[in-house]
Amino acid sequence: MRAHHVLSGLFAALLLSASPAGAQRAVVEREGYLPEPMPPGFGVVVNEVEGPVFTDAAGKTLYSWPLKGLRNGDVGDRKNAPSACTSEVYKVNSGLMSPYPAGLILPDAATRKSCQEVWPPVLAGKDASPVGKWTVIARKDGAPQWAYDGYPLYTSTLDTAPGDVIGGTNRRARGDGPGIREPIGPHPNIPPAFEIRQMNTGRMLVNFAGFSVYAWDGDGADKSNCDAGCLKKWSPVLAAETSQPQGEWTIIQRSPGVRQWSFRKKPLYTFIADGRPKNMLGTDEPGWHNVYTQRAPAWPKEFTQQESHGGIVLADAAGKTIYLYTCGDDALDQQTCDHPTSPQEYRLAVCGGGDAARCLKTWRPVAAAKDAKAPNKTWTPIDIDPLSGHYATPDQANAMRVWAYRGRPVYNFERDAVGDVEGDAWGEFFGFRNGFKAYWLRDDFYSNAG
Repeated sequence: MRAHHVLSGLFAALLLSASPAGAQRAVVEREGYLPEPMPPGFGVVVNEVEGPVFTDAAGKTLYSWPLKGLRNGDVGDRKNAPSACTSEVYKVNSGLMSPYPAGLILPDAATRKSCQEVWPPVLAGKDASPVGKWTVIARKDGAPQWAYDGYPLYTSTLDTAPGDVIGGTNRRARGDGPGIREPIGPHPNIPPAFEIRQMNTGRMLVNFAGFSVYAWDGDGADKSNCDAGCLKKWSPVLAAETSQPQGEWTIIQRSPGVRQWSFRKKPLYTFIADGRPKNMLGTDEPGWHNVYTQRAPAWPKEFTQQESHGGIVLADAAGKTIYLYTCGDDALDQQTCDHPTSPQEYRLAVCGGGDAARCLKTWRPVAAAKDAKAPNKTWTPIDIDPLSGHYATPDQANAMRVWAYRGRPVYNFERDAVGDVEGDAWGEFFGFRNGFKAYWLRDDFYSNAG
């Protein structure tokens, strides 16, 4: 049974004030990256969720499909091998996700597209030459395809504008999640002692062991005021003797021979009481904050943040938890089934036993006002058919205007009261393959926030 824990009202207030929906910052911070050689025409765009991503000459984001082990086999591409995403059209499931046997007819068998139609390969010219980590791999049909770090590259038909990252994500779906495509990008401009974790709250900085990194309002610009009493709770993130400042990173001298990392003029620390990677316990301490290379984009202004028994969640204007729906089918090409353009049979099965009206009652899309405006490219109002879940036609009388995150509707759960998360992990394999997950802003127990 999940442990119960109510976070302090002070923390909720601190989180709100520092959130994307709080006071708007005069300067939008974007993650820096290290330049590297690229094929002619390729570029980099900083996406507001995924950070810097590589793009082709048309501005379309580039993706790889790394090999992933499922319960009964593997899906995806092997390194330095021809692409597994081909022109073959799969009409039955693979049986890689027990308890479902192989050979079940897929719901979109009559209209299903091939993998390469949905994920067009990034083809190289006949005279293309390798450059840096970029190489050329021959597809099974003989066509040359660009690869990065040994993995074949694709674009997504769901991406329509330069820098869109609708097709895939770097967020990890644990264990039983589908074999997703991942946007690729240059290495972030961070010292080797740090890493970045993709969270619902943004691109969060952690140390080499995965523990959260913090900054303190009590410090000055590149000056630590954390004295002996402070150091009983906080450990400065020390820089090696050979470390050098770079970009937004500086090094301050705590004492002779003791050097501490500082990011954007704020000295960095870890919290001694954090018991495991990605904990955010340090933010319970007044004036202390997690550090991000870039924060998540602002959600709709009417949304709220609520304390639940498991942490802090994003909620609608009435305080009811916001849920994301995730779905990947079990065919060998692992196509998505969570977008309005994809088959809805999976969602209808898991939310209403195949009954569209029951599904609409149990898991209702979060309504947006008729005049709602998108605050950014990530949170947008869209019009859907409330029963089918597909996009509504322009003149559809019963169309429902709803909020979408990365192009996909978000939902409330019928059984939730304010602050409840009774629908979290609802669906197949705890919601990772076909189901619903709460939009966690912080969860100190099962790391659902990231």
